[in-house]
Amino acid sequence: MSNAPTKTGVLLVNVGTPEAPRAPEVRRYLREFLSDPYVIDLSPIGRWMLLNMVILPFRPQKSAKAYAKVWRDDGSPLLVFSQQFTEALQEHLGDSFDVQLAMRYGNPSLPETLQGFKDRGIDRLILFPLYPQYALSSTETSIQAVKALSAELWDDLDLTIIPPFFDNPGLAKSVSELGRPVVDHVQPDHVLFSFHGLPERHIRKCDPTGTHCFQAEDCCAYVGPNNPQCYRAQCFATARNVAAALRLTEDQWTVTFQSRLGRTPWIQPYTDVVLPELAERGVKRLVVFCPAFVADCLETLEEIGIRAREDFLAGGGEELQLVPAVNAHPTWVQAASELVQNA
Repeated sequence: MSNAPTKTGVLLVNVGTPEAPRAPEVRRYLREFLSDPYVIDLSPIGRWMLLNMVILPFRPQKSAKAYAKVWRDDGSPLLVFSQQFTEALQEHLGDSFDVQLAMRYGNPSLPETLQGFKDRGIDRLILFPLYPQYALSSTETSIQAVKALSAELWDDLDLTIIPPFFDNPGLAKSVSELGRPVVDHVQPDHVLFSFHGLPERHIRKCDPTGTHCFQAEDCCAYVGPNNPQCYRAQCFATARNVAAALRLTEDQWTVTFQSRLGRTPWIQPYTDVVLPELAERGVKRLVVFCPAFVADCLETLEEIGIRAREDFLAGGGEELQLVPAVNAHPTWVQAASELVQNA
């Protein structure tokens, strides 16, 4: 019988990606993703109708073309960069930890990854959702999925969850270290922090008082007891920290939200609306950060790096430069290692 100490499992979870940039694979991924009630929080019938009658007949073909523009020889950017981060974090943490990556939707799957931990005798697990800011449609659904699957595999799993790290100094430092050379080279007229958007109703659901969200223009100016899980407020906090690290003045940067879908109100200001407004104001050179993403993906590389750039140039801008996500940047790996060890 071995006396070797049991390793601590570290489960990294990101949203997921299709297996290939083709319509069938994208359709399969979108079906799993958008069937989640945390993502589309409608009635089951309403969600089914929206998914099967509006989204799936048309969106897979369009999304597949977008994926094809950024797909790498070694696969999906999100998966490749997430795997590189997993390997770097494992090396940094050492042999007392067993670091594995899983996707909430798609592969590597949560069930198979958790089963692997179980098979290797892991009974202590740290769940690390790779979403800097809290959201029902990313953080919460990942946590609940892991809890449900773990309950089927273990009777006594010691599970620790790393909370959102939107205000982590190491995150801000790594983002600013990646951004500084870009800012110095471009000498931008303005800096944009573009975060993934959410429906306003998702934000309201996280309001513990029911009276704070969207009740004042500055309701997201801070994160406090009235809005501890407010995604929008956490995004502003992340942007402030990075802007401070870059020594930007308040008039030099703006926060926006991208990727909105459908006709219901999403959190504002919208990235695709602000971009032409900046060009009309005379902004010619623009640097864009996407600090809601710790790994480059469709939303950073294609939506901002290609489409937003094209729109900005068409509106009169001269240069839009995307700052890479933290991916496996050494400073971010160090910060993530400290988050795991502190957990």
